[in-house]
Amino acid sequence: MANKDLSKDILNVVKKKTGKSVTSKDIQKIASGVKPSTMQSEAQLRQLIKQVSGLVNVKVSDEMMNEIIQAVKSSKLDTNNMQQLMNMMLGKK
Repeated sequence: MANKDLSKDILNVVKKKTGKSVTSKDIQKIASGVKPSTMQSEAQLRQLIKQVSGLVNVKVSDEMMNEIIQAVKSSKLDTNNMQQLMNMMLGKK
């Protein structure tokens, strides 16, 4: 049940920040192609960022994309622990 609450929290954060409604199916479609190696490949990260920005129709500048990539690659996140990644994105500690 906690996963459903987390999913709703994430979707609500996306809607609040972008003004766009995103369904869990939209997120699952993108997430299904993400593997731990995606987080280490700059080309794959760029593609993932473009997919997500396209989903919510928010333009991401090259500078912002570079910052996101640098943050992901330099983080010490366990790429197998998506809960930790989601908490980081939501600003939770």
